[in-house]
Amino acid sequence: MPGGKRGLVAPQNTFLENIVRRSSETSFLLGNAQIVEWPVVYSNDGFCKLSGFHRAEVMQKSSTCSFMYGELTDKKTIDKIRETFDNYESNCFEVLLYRKNRAPVWFYMQVAPIRNENDKVVLFLCTFKDITVFKQPIEDESTKGKDESNSGWTKFARLTRALTHNNRNASHHTTLQQLTPMSSHELSQPKQSRLAEVLQLGSDILPQYKQEAPKTPPHIILHYCTFKTTWDWVILILTFYTAIMVPYNVSFKTKQNNIVWLVLDSVVDVIFLVDIVLNFHTTFVGPGGEVISDPKLIRMNYLKTWFVIDLLSCLPYDIINAFENVDEGISSLFSSLKVVRLLRLGRVARKLDHYLEYGAAVLVLLVCVFGLVAHWLACIWYSIGDYEVIDEATNTIKTDSWLYQLAINIGSPYRYNASGSGQWEGGPGKDSLYITSLYFTMTSLTTIGFGNIAPTTDGEKIFSVAMMMVGSLLYATIFGNVTTIFQQMYANTNRYHEMLNNVRDFLKLYQVPKGLSERVMDYIVSTWSMSKGIDTEKVLSICPKDMRADICVHLNRKVFNEHPAFRLASDGCLRSLAGEFQTIHCAPGDLIFHSGESVDTLCFVVSGSLEVIQDDEVIAILGELESAL
Repeated sequence: MPGGKRGLVAPQNTFLENIVRRSSETSFLLGNAQIVEWPVVYSNDGFCKLSGFHRAEVMQKSSTCSFMYGELTDKKTIDKIRETFDNYESNCFEVLLYRKNRAPVWFYMQVAPIRNENDKVVLFLCTFKDITVFKQPIEDESTKGKDESNSGWTKFARLTRALTHNNRNASHHTTLQQLTPMSSHELSQPKQSRLAEVLQLGSDILPQYKQEAPKTPPHIILHYCTFKTTWDWVILILTFYTAIMVPYNVSFKTKQNNIVWLVLDSVVDVIFLVDIVLNFHTTFVGPGGEVISDPKLIRMNYLKTWFVIDLLSCLPYDIINAFENVDEGISSLFSSLKVVRLLRLGRVARKLDHYLEYGAAVLVLLVCVFGLVAHWLACIWYSIGDYEVIDEATNTIKTDSWLYQLAINIGSPYRYNASGSGQWEGGPGKDSLYITSLYFTMTSLTTIGFGNIAPTTDGEKIFSVAMMMVGSLLYATIFGNVTTIFQQMYANTNRYHEMLNNVRDFLKLYQVPKGLSERVMDYIVSTWSMSKGIDTEKVLSICPKDMRADICVHLNRKVFNEHPAFRLASDGCLRSLAGEFQTIHCAPGDLIFHSGESVDTLCFVVSGSLEVIQDDEVIAILGELESAL
């Protein structure tokens, strides 16, 4: 529903979340491409663990990793790295860097520019892999004096250790990929596709750094779109149709021989089956307020919640019950199973928050619920009377039953067919029986009944007592909510009249002169008609600071856009000033400033005009968007 729970659907930048989620096993950092030396704006835990630096130490350092250069770092590689950053290119390097403890490590470094929706490079994504085990031993002071005969064994031992480590922590494919030698041509080519593969992005194109609305797959329907809103209202109407017809058919034992009703019920069943299919392809709001559009999560959520109930309520009981050759016991069983369709009311319960925003919709729903409960009770009341009107032990009719009295009153008495079926026949028609039953339940729910239809048997009396108890609670709940809805609808009007009464009492108590009293009343009435009684400050206090500034700029947009004093003002300046602006309404004849007063306010005329009066003479007229001190 448009006013229901939509979830977080505002445009948002999910670049960082995507990179972090898809590269949990990769060491990387992000650098700002718009600032000199490309400072680091984010580094993940993998890079911090690999380099030995804490995240706070890495932040704002150059994303070229110049803080990790040392005496053995190749100068030509350093120049290539800077050239890659200067030209906003994608490239990869094998570079010797130093950890925080100054231990030299060979890294395979990949650089890729990240663009925004305007195709402008805003970030650099740099990933790192430790390839020290595949390089020649690094000659430092501790290794220069070693015997060269051990170099082959040392290299073999390092390679064996690397293979063992990779077999334990990575796939065989990854190990072979690391052992594959890289040609000079391969190193000189851009590595954006390989970087995307390393990050498991599933695409040769890295995600853009931009704000965008949550996207859904083509076969997924947004739960708040117009089509789904209309569909939910159709399902609501059909649910009430089911809730009305199922109890009536079960209680009055109506076999659906009428082809029109059978087709109609079959169409309703098909629509509910289609609704099940749509629910497998409809987004929902997650526990964190986010819109869940992943098809797998949608299906699992629906299977765990409402699928079984929806499926049971859609089985075609009417079609089975419609055949003439079906055994009477089987027919009665399927007629009773149709009550399972009342589970469709769960569709209303789970979407109730979609309807509660609309006062008129809630009012209609409450009235429908009251009538629906009365309809159910009428069906039960008739079923009890029909079961007890004939004494099966003696095969006689009870003359004190309300069904027998109704039959006598309308001139359609029961009669015993001794020569034919040997059963009681006749009696009131189904329409008369239902109307009478509904009349009794409505009078019992709203009042204490009129006595023209009264329970006589023990079963009817017990049911009547229970119905009165339920009716009193239902009556108080539903009509109490109806009263609240009407009070909310007229809340502003009541507040307006209460304010006028308070002002009139004030003016009368302090004997304010008539002329001034009329000015006060005119001001209050005209101000209320312009603001509709909405407290702007109260609304703004609910919003966060940034949103409040945006609203204030919008409210004062006419002054900011058209007055020459604000033409050169920056956005930050306008946002700061907008929070200090106050909109006031002055009635004709009101004096804003008197001669000799201390003036500490700057006013801008948004609409209307002001007169500057001196010695009862108009010396100037200020029009719209002119300032007055």
